Amino acid sequence: MAGSTATSECNGDVPWITFRVVMADPDGVARSHEAKLVLTDGTHTYTRDLGPLVNNTLSGRTLWPGAKVDSRGAGIAWPGWEVVGGVQTQTGGNFGWTRGRITATLTVNPELVVPLSYPVATSGCAAPKAVSSAAILPGILPATGLNMALVPIAIGGGIVLLVGTGLLLARRLRRS
Repeated sequence: MAGSTATSECNGDVPWITFRVVMADPDGVARSHEAKLVLTDGTHTYTRDLGPLVNNTLSGRTLWPGAKVDSRGAGIAWPGWEVVGGVQTQTGGNFGWTRGRITATLTVNPELVVPLSYPVATSGCAAPKAVSSAAILPGILPATGLNMALVPIAIGGGIVLLVGTGLLLARRLRRS
């Protein structure tokens, strides 16, 4: 399944998953040509049928689980948010777990784990337009747009910056 990918994007305040599935089957022995995307956080699992491969390839995009659009394509539902009493309210439901750390797997006959996380938050993708502040549940952190995979990179960059500053100061002290 080399060349297969899944990426997330926020397009028009709507979270999407864009995918490309490529299966090498030169001998025509694959038992299935139906592609699926499986998301799990270790507790919950969700499977989205992507469709049949044509000439061992399939590409397209699908809404992020829990997201919905109206007839014009405008976002009307987001994972982790539900309408309660006519107001969009942050909850643990509606696939809210998919906004955390998940594992994504593209499967046909073989399978491939692909890196995927909820798209970087824009004002519209992060949450609905109108939110009741009293409705935010305690213990649920808001989306800040920080992808946890970036934390080690940020820490490494900070260490490099500190070491570089230390070397520069040591060099200047030796010269004087």
